[in-house]
Amino acid sequence: MPRPLQVLLAAPVFRRMAFHARRISGQMDRHTLNSTLLVIGGFVLVAALAVTLIEEDKRSIGGFGSSLYWAITTVIGRGNASFVNSPGGFIVGWLLAAFGVIIVAALTGAVVGFIIDFLIKEGQGMGAAGYRDHIVVCGWNITARDLFEELKGDEFTTKVVLLHDSERNPAGEGVYFVRGDITNTDDLERTGIRDANSAVVFPVDRSNEADMRSILTVMAVESIAPDVRTVVEVNNPVHVPHFRRAGADEILVTSRLASRLLARSALYPGLSELVTDIVSGGSGSELYRVGLPAEYIGLSIDELSARLRGEHRATLLAVTRDGSSIINPSADFRLTGGDDAVVVAESLGELQPLQAKVEV
Repeated sequence: MPRPLQVLLAAPVFRRMAFHARRISGQMDRHTLNSTLLVIGGFVLVAALAVTLIEEDKRSIGGFGSSLYWAITTVIGRGNASFVNSPGGFIVGWLLAAFGVIIVAALTGAVVGFIIDFLIKEGQGMGAAGYRDHIVVCGWNITARDLFEELKGDEFTTKVVLLHDSERNPAGEGVYFVRGDITNTDDLERTGIRDANSAVVFPVDRSNEADMRSILTVMAVESIAPDVRTVVEVNNPVHVPHFRRAGADEILVTSRLASRLLARSALYPGLSELVTDIVSGGSGSELYRVGLPAEYIGLSIDELSARLRGEHRATLLAVTRDGSSIINPSADFRLTGGDDAVVVAESLGELQPLQAKVEV
């Protein structure tokens, strides 16, 4: 298949249309479809045989082949009117033409019906996202609402899909909505979870039961797409070990984070405003995690800090190695291949010369 055609068919809109086509075809009565096709084929064959018998110059095997070709082209509106010369032949030609109009009307109705069904199902959250390398948000609460506001105000253009059981899309425009159960594997499939970059799971309320449901969601995601990074908001810190056993990659206990930040702010005024500013999108400096180029391997932490600051106006906060963050490394620390950096910068764009890899 040509490369441009592959790219075109991989577009989200075509992937969504393919999903609805499979859904509709799965609901069709195969027996009725086969019977319809048999009737159409039989009618054309009978008409070709009738013309072969009626027209004297067509009474041969070759004549039947020509009549069959004429019957097919007449049905699709491309037949040669001068092919028949007798009254009987004219009547057969008129019947084929009328039959062709009926078929075209039926096909037009089917296409229009498919488009209407596509639009209605998409509006009701019954479609499939069709995205790749996107973020899947499972569940809705006030934290999820703030997350969407943050993503909309950031410079990232990553697509976001919301899976939530409600009649309308609570996230508004710019977010693809899938209505369904966050623990249901079929509904997760419709979000494109296999091709997603990450999944963020939110509890529907502050109860322990909501945490249990989030655990089931993490298990469902891990069973379908184990390579997708799962980030979870947890109500009760006691449930953190269960989330780890379920396979969650990152766990955030909102209440614990807030209490610790408030405690530090009580001791050192202004810290809460500072942290809020660097983790928020929009104007000002923000927090980023970026990849480091090969030429940075072997640099000391002081040399790395100086180069990031001098070349990219970025302040180094930590180095990530083998999944663990090293904050304030010692003076003899040196970079190795695969290390990432956590920095504060005014714009990620200024770090693009580093071929930075950003993890949302």
